[in-house]
Amino acid sequence: MTPLAETLRPKNLQDFCAQDHLLKDTHPLKQAINNKQLHSMILWGPSGVGKTTLARIICAQVDGYFVQLSAVLDGVKELRAVVENAKKYQNIGQSTVLFVDEIHRFNKAQQDAFLPHIESGLITLIGATTENPSFELNRALLSRMSVYVLEALDEKGLMQILQRCLTQLNLTLDKASQERIVASSGGDARRLINSVEKIEQAKLTQLDAQSIGQFLQDKVATFDKGGDIFYQQLSAFHKSVRGSSPDGALYWMARMLVGGCDPKTIARRLLAIASEDIGNADPRALEISLNAWNVYERLGDKEGNRAIAQAAVYCAVAPKSNAVYKAFNQAMAEAQETGDLPVPKHLCNAPTELMSELGYGQNYRYAHDELEGISQGQAYFPEALGEQSYYQPTDRGLEIKIAEKLRKIRGEL
Repeated sequence: MTPLAETLRPKNLQDFCAQDHLLKDTHPLKQAINNKQLHSMILWGPSGVGKTTLARIICAQVDGYFVQLSAVLDGVKELRAVVENAKKYQNIGQSTVLFVDEIHRFNKAQQDAFLPHIESGLITLIGATTENPSFELNRALLSRMSVYVLEALDEKGLMQILQRCLTQLNLTLDKASQERIVASSGGDARRLINSVEKIEQAKLTQLDAQSIGQFLQDKVATFDKGGDIFYQQLSAFHKSVRGSSPDGALYWMARMLVGGCDPKTIARRLLAIASEDIGNADPRALEISLNAWNVYERLGDKEGNRAIAQAAVYCAVAPKSNAVYKAFNQAMAEAQETGDLPVPKHLCNAPTELMSELGYGQNYRYAHDELEGISQGQAYFPEALGEQSYYQPTDRGLEIKIAEKLRKIRGEL
């Protein structure tokens, strides 16, 4: 029995209920289709947004011989067979369009196998991926292909697909039930179609929003701890804390936890935030973040997650400063360029009599013997470099006091 998703798969662009931004007449992809001059491309987007369907429609529009491989199941052996067939079709004036699903699963060497055949024009490659091609595809392959981003389907597009499902199955659902199914799909057309198919097969005695919701249970959260979505959600969490939004921080933390993220990943990111984005404006943030991690290790998920949430809120509302972060990066860059400059003799130790005679440690001023414990005017950089001021405290939090003291130390008062 053919799955409903395959039965309803659109055969032309007119029935394709999504990705209008790619299919308007002014877009290069639509122009290539209209002119029947297809080029190699990557279709990048989440699951169930029509990557495979669009590839098949494109091929049909340009009269190409369509062949499909899966990077999960196939490899170089199967590619060689495609290439041999492509040569035969080329001899009769027929072009070959190769669609590779999950192309990011091919390793770098396997990806290189496509290059000569793309360059020669023997095959036009369409790759589909849910992962960021910048990270998952090698540079040589990526440079020869256009990247088109497919978006998750909106409510309007999902509702159109739902109506097709109901018509095909001769099923009637009230508006609330339809909205429940659309909401549970998470922008994934395939998930929506499969849900409707399961509802029809289950022969539920009552078809209302509550019974359908219980049947579908909670929708599966979109989260892949090894993929691009993971990094985007973690980025959203980081930027919420940096932007002083405790509510945003809690939301993205909750999203990641619901999706199966290891709470220690969030705790590690908080430590980085406390150092990079808060710094000396509130040094307690680092301690509180570390304590939250320790609480999690001792108490586990339930109580431990609350401790991490507490730390996230504290970091979000704490005064922000990246002054230390910037200063350290500047110092690192300077060190890489001036790594051969000698340590000034007055800053060197003189553990031997010879070194003392050569002037090592001479004229060093011991800070504890100076007024207020500050050896005012003493040089701490190589002579050729001169004194530098990397660290510039902000006027936020504790750094207000630190800045005042530094001005005195640096002789600016």
